[in-house]
Amino acid sequence: MGERTPSGWEELTAADPNHSTWYVERFRALAAQGQDIVGEARLVDAMLARGSRVLDAGCGPGRIGGHLHGAGHEVVGVDVDPVLIEAARADHPGPTWLVGDLAELDLPGAGFDAIVCAGNVLTFVAPSTRAAVLAGFARHLAPAGRVVTGFGADRGYAFPEFLADAAAAGLRADVLLSTWDLRPFTDDADFLVAVFSRPD
Repeated sequence: MGERTPSGWEELTAADPNHSTWYVERFRALAAQGQDIVGEARLVDAMLARGSRVLDAGCGPGRIGGHLHGAGHEVVGVDVDPVLIEAARADHPGPTWLVGDLAELDLPGAGFDAIVCAGNVLTFVAPSTRAAVLAGFARHLAPAGRVVTGFGADRGYAFPEFLADAAAAGLRADVLLSTWDLRPFTDDADFLVAVFSRPD
């Protein structure tokens, strides 16, 4: 087996060892100020029956998975950064929080009813592992499950390329939006929220 390719996030935190702690404290401060930091989670929750199984892929400090757990879902969160996972466990007890590389995703049990990958996570994975990450999502999805992703333009992963990669991984794009609050996607949009399923 070849050597693991580090993600862009790992390269960022290697260059700035304080970045992860800054990121955790940033979202803690936003939450303390009453800012809305769970809009992505509300969108995913609206798609699900109570008690659904959710994978928070690239979960960071747990803001999305924590909210979905509070809404009554069974949540597993995976992130490559142990500092972020430690914060998720401290701030959002209840979900299963795991340190892991999304390119090597191999979780036991039945498929997930939803996989949410928000916060520009897909632009932080190593470009050479994008296909493996998306294939892992398809492999971990329940037959009727959905993958929901969101990231900005001009972050090194062109939207057409991403959509082609997702299709090659066995994911069908069902809905394309330009925001998490359901505004339609346009060719000049600077953000993409995509909802995928597995073709029958």
